[in-house]
Amino acid sequence: MQVLIADEYGFCFGVERAVEMVEEALQEGDTVRTLGPLIHNDQEMERLATHGVSTISEPVQIQRGETAVIRAHGVTPQIEAELREKASKVVDATCPFVTKVQKLASRAAAQDRHVVVVGNPDHPEMIGVFGYAPEHAFVVNNAEEVAALPRLRNPLVVSQTTIKLQNFYDVAEAVKAKADGETQIVNTICSATRDRQDAARALAGEVDVFYIIGGRHSSNSRKLLAVCKEQCEKSFLIETEDEINSEDLRGAKRVGLTAGASTPNWLIEKVGKKLEEIGVSFENELALT
Repeated sequence: MQVLIADEYGFCFGVERAVEMVEEALQEGDTVRTLGPLIHNDQEMERLATHGVSTISEPVQIQRGETAVIRAHGVTPQIEAELREKASKVVDATCPFVTKVQKLASRAAAQDRHVVVVGNPDHPEMIGVFGYAPEHAFVVNNAEEVAALPRLRNPLVVSQTTIKLQNFYDVAEAVKAKADGETQIVNTICSATRDRQDAARALAGEVDVFYIIGGRHSSNSRKLLAVCKEQCEKSFLIETEDEINSEDLRGAKRVGLTAGASTPNWLIEKVGKKLEEIGVSFENELALT
């Protein structure tokens, strides 16, 4: 049984940067508390917790003498102000790609333009972006939801960094039909997201079984699963190697492997090792028959 790994997988630049910033704060002896999980990976958060990183849900929980960390998804300007007021130090680990969306939304709002953001309104990244243009922004999941919007004034169309490209284009076309004035379309989907999806899609058609390693609450991991299922029906989203069912692999000659943008290398290595062990056990079974 051959295990093939997609060309692009695992930590993206923004997540790797956030983890490094937290580790630097720990090395300086800071008491580190992140506002919400730093990244969407429970196993990596558990690892950081063993080094002293704790998570808070509201700025009021931070205390003087502690370092507050803004996670990769970013926060609203109001939340950031509260953190800076209460904490001794604030580490802003917002992904630079998310910061770009925030700035675009803020600039458009200052020009009294509407902002249409394509994404999940309940996602922390979208909550943060909306906070930069609360009186001007609309967050929509898809093109169908654009129909319920009012006429849009010189709208800007941007997106959550982890959505599918076609969904973004569909919404942009729907917005044009509701726009009064010029529509500005800026593709803010993270290149790492596109690269991982393209690499997974390319590999999915060549394997019998596909595993995506990532959190079930991770948007980009769930989208990787959807992409793989288009060409490989036996595609599974798993968080750890313990979730692999060896019976799903029986008879498989080629197994594909990729990982979401919040999945650390040490976890990917564990899954790869487990797949190799299962392959060896199958070979031993055949040798005994």
